[in-house]
Amino acid sequence: MGKAVDLSEFDRGQIVMARRLVTSITETAQLVVCSRSAVVSIHEKWINDDNTSCRRQGVGRPRVIKEKERRRLSRMVKQNRLQTMAQLTAQYNAGPSASVSEHN
Repeated sequence: MGKAVDLSEFDRGQIVMARRLVTSITETAQLVVCSRSAVVSIHEKWINDDNTSCRRQGVGRPRVIKEKERRRLSRMVKQNRLQTMAQLTAQYNAGPSASVSEHN
């Protein structure tokens, strides 16, 4: 088999969320339509450093928020994992940085 096409950020997010919801590796692979090894790799990267993006630079859509803002948002999520998206967005937008939408 040749190398598969890189997974989109959305697919990577689906893998992380499915695994966080204790979905099996096989079920997750079927959901995203990728290999089991890709699911394991993406989930392992997320566990180790909370970053699942590919290392290719200059490809794809520009980032909506900068690295510093991403770290701030990550800390906020880790502090209270029970927040809804609306609460998290309101809390983030109350800070000194640019506003973030609940929707992509």
